[in-house]
Amino acid sequence: MVLVTGGTGLVGAHLLLHLIENGENVRAIYRKTESIDKTKSLFDLYKKSSLFEAIQWMQADITDTPSLENVFRDVDFVYHCAALISFDPKEEDLVRKTNIEGTANMVNFCLAKGIQKLCYLSSIAALGDLAPHEKIITEETEWNPEKPHSDYAISKYGAEMEIWRGQQEGLDVVVLNPGIIIGPGFREQGSGKLFSKVASGMSYYTLGKTGFVAVTDVVQIAFQLMKSEMQNERFTLIAQNIVFREVINSIADSLKVKKPSVHAKPFLIEIGWRIDWLLAVVFNRNRELTRATAKASYSVQEYSNEKIKTAIKKDFIDVHQYINEISRL
Repeated sequence: MVLVTGGTGLVGAHLLLHLIENGENVRAIYRKTESIDKTKSLFDLYKKSSLFEAIQWMQADITDTPSLENVFRDVDFVYHCAALISFDPKEEDLVRKTNIEGTANMVNFCLAKGIQKLCYLSSIAALGDLAPHEKIITEETEWNPEKPHSDYAISKYGAEMEIWRGQQEGLDVVVLNPGIIIGPGFREQGSGKLFSKVASGMSYYTLGKTGFVAVTDVVQIAFQLMKSEMQNERFTLIAQNIVFREVINSIADSLKVKKPSVHAKPFLIEIGWRIDWLLAVVFNRNRELTRATAKASYSVQEYSNEKIKTAIKKDFIDVHQYINEISRL
């Protein structure tokens, strides 16, 4: 039996589909019944509705240990994809509780129940910080606690520490650090929001740069690594390092809408997040642009995928081509 957490999110839902298509006996957890509908909609999107019934759903929460007790019954392998992605400072405590404490709970159960192998979906946000002489971030780049990091990045780094604790206590693990994951559906969360914003007439672009990867690549690699003899390693999963403007333009072209034409320079973005903070305070609403997301929009970071390409001889899907493909679904 294979257990998947986060099965109602972009990666988890695609992973469930991939596992079932490959004949795995799958169990997934959910917190709210209505969240399962998002996963069902994805199966419908791929015209694989009949496969959805093969999932064994159990209600549980990774931060609620009593609810996890029965979830691990007869489980041999675990894919831990559940996480809270938020850059709103008001949700700092919840982000850390979900991502660090929730992962610690998963590790403890894996150890107690004799799980054969755990795959943890982390993020490039948890990778290290470049030293002055370095130009590209790898799995070996050291985390510098003296440098500023978002609450989300800190939570994913802390979660990885729990994974490595489990490894030291005898649990076989593999850690994946994907870049920004592109995929269909889930337009209300993650990279899906980018598609929604462009579709509604996004007018500005930024020239920041980071790593991107197709969700299908992420789940295929996760599955392959779990089936392999590889263990106790982490792998950066990015297809290409791309400037945000280029990604936005690809989305606009695929959706046949107007491309953004206004360059939001760093000083304008810095003003923008401060205005957003003020509006959030005055009107008691959630943040749309935080200091962390503002900085990320114009920061230039490059990541290496050489380790995973060497390990499994992986050819990644071209991100621009993938954007065009999923826009037709």
